[in-house]
Amino acid sequence: MINTTPMQAACYPESKEPEFVRQKVLDAVGVRRQSNGGAPRVLFVTSEAEPLAKSGGLADVSRALPIALKRQGIDVRILLPGYPGAIGQLANPRIETRLKPMLGVESAALISGLLPESDVPVWLVHAPSLFSRTGGLYQDDNGQDWIDNAVRFAFFARVATEIAAGRILDWKPDVVHANDWHTGLVPLLLAMEKGPKPATVFTIHNLAFQGNFPREVLPSIGIPERAFSDGDVEFYGQVSYLKAAIRYSDRVTTVSPTYASEVLSPELGCGLDGVLQARRQNFCGILNGIDNELWDPAMDVHLAHRYSRHDISGKRLCKAELQSTLGLEINPRIPLIGFVSRLAHQKMADVILEAAPGMVAAGAQFALVGEGDPILESSFEALRRQYPHNVAVHIGYEEVLAHQLQAGADILLAPARFEPCGLTQLYALRYGTVPVVRRTGGLADTVTDTGPSDLATGFVFEDPTRDGLMGAIERALALYEEPLAWRRLQLKGMAEDFGWAASAGRYVALYHQAAGVNYPSPALSAQIEGKIRQIAG
Repeated sequence: MINTTPMQAACYPESKEPEFVRQKVLDAVGVRRQSNGGAPRVLFVTSEAEPLAKSGGLADVSRALPIALKRQGIDVRILLPGYPGAIGQLANPRIETRLKPMLGVESAALISGLLPESDVPVWLVHAPSLFSRTGGLYQDDNGQDWIDNAVRFAFFARVATEIAAGRILDWKPDVVHANDWHTGLVPLLLAMEKGPKPATVFTIHNLAFQGNFPREVLPSIGIPERAFSDGDVEFYGQVSYLKAAIRYSDRVTTVSPTYASEVLSPELGCGLDGVLQARRQNFCGILNGIDNELWDPAMDVHLAHRYSRHDISGKRLCKAELQSTLGLEINPRIPLIGFVSRLAHQKMADVILEAAPGMVAAGAQFALVGEGDPILESSFEALRRQYPHNVAVHIGYEEVLAHQLQAGADILLAPARFEPCGLTQLYALRYGTVPVVRRTGGLADTVTDTGPSDLATGFVFEDPTRDGLMGAIERALALYEEPLAWRRLQLKGMAEDFGWAASAGRYVALYHQAAGVNYPSPALSAQIEGKIRQIAG
């Protein structure tokens, strides 16, 4: 049975002990507080950041969160692999320094600049042998993982560690905030460092992606064999970058409170529930936000007609525009159901495919924008041919069309078998498009089901089946026939604020908490806290 009690954003209880007690213990073990006195300096390490490099929601977070942190006074710098597209888009690029040879990479440099349309500094790890190649960020043109991904992101982690240790630049962080498995070796490498070191925060954006590699990669990534035999990185006979991060980060977060509770269970823990349970006191969920400037129907440059909750009339025009673009009948009375997503099992694309004929039979139009599983792509194309006047399918992701679908659809499908946070349902709320979601992870934290409460913002169902999904869609279509009730539901969703300010504030509090004391290791962290409580008690 999954425990669905959300884990709140306090990863570790604030100490109630007198300051002199805490400092007495710290002095005894030789650990000192940060002395900079102001806001912590944060190195934000990520494998993608919009618009420099993007394969999914991580890129959106890695742009919006640092911008929000900067606005709250945090000296934050982004570290990102130097993909060719990233170098080409970086604002004011220059070579900051040449990097010493590591892991067999002889030629590499650190390129500095600014995140486009922001004042957030970015460093790109320019290593042509690792990152200058055609294809995707993690896969080749055939959709196969790059065979050297272990080395690519081990080198990236080494550079992050060199910066964090103050061996490359004059700037040195108080906190390293690493994200997803691609940066998973950073906390381990920093734990292996001697002397003072930054605190580490690691965010799991999706526990299903773990960065698992054969044991034989250990020599090529520079990790000692004992780290494997001691269980630090070993995961069912493989090397797991994600496990290394969970074990060695001072604080571990994920992207919604409900998902943080769910992954502690065997059902959704992806084999790492035991490791997370061991870190439970230092583990929490902080809800993702959205970029309220980029996703704003009142200012969206991708829309021919803009609107807001104070004047929603432009949404009707956006619907007509979308129907025309997709070749559907232009009729404001026909409910338009949208789905913009990866076509994947996680996103219940197979269930949506099964339910689509029922949507058409109920008198709705269905529009899809997405890509993913080739079999699902072909099946949705066949669906379009079967219902050419009622179904529109666009295979491939286009940012402009995604914005236009959010603005033009009446209902957005955003179900999932599991969902760490989800962003499309948040965009839908912002655009007055009523979301239909399954009660899981961040979807449960962000959408309130219709009912007697005035807090309703969408339609929520339980079972990941066609009947479960269709039940929610049928409820949505029934309410759509009541214009005043439907408008109230739209406006309630548009009034919700899922911008980054509140969540960024929670990260700032976590940074202060983590950087207040530089614990050399999780084990010593627990030892110190236990000793403090013993003395205070």
